[in-house]
Amino acid sequence: MDRNEVEMDLNKFMAMVQEIGELKDKIRDLEDVKNNNPFQKVIFVAQAVDSWRIFPRAFLSIYMFLLYYTVMWFMDLPDPTFEQSGLISIVVGSGAAWFGLYAGTSNSSKKFKGET
Repeated sequence: MDRNEVEMDLNKFMAMVQEIGELKDKIRDLEDVKNNNPFQKVIFVAQAVDSWRIFPRAFLSIYMFLLYYTVMWFMDLPDPTFEQSGLISIVVGSGAAWFGLYAGTSNSSKKFKGET
């Protein structure tokens, strides 16, 4: 006999094969058990909000609305004061920060989740 050969009774071998098959079936059954999470719908909504980036887009839209109306208000002033021009420069200057936050957050959630 070679060292890779084993002497075994055929009935014992068939019993072992059947036992292995039963164990594999049991593993498949255990893997198929659905884990009913009561918060799964909330998780799906949170993933949709995260992937669609609803809040950053809403905040940017509100900023654009605010920017438009403040600039129109400023241009309608006959003689703007120093404080009024300071307000407009702050509103216009914050646009760079808003856009930087909007453009820079595309991969932050993926890095947090460990997907990249």
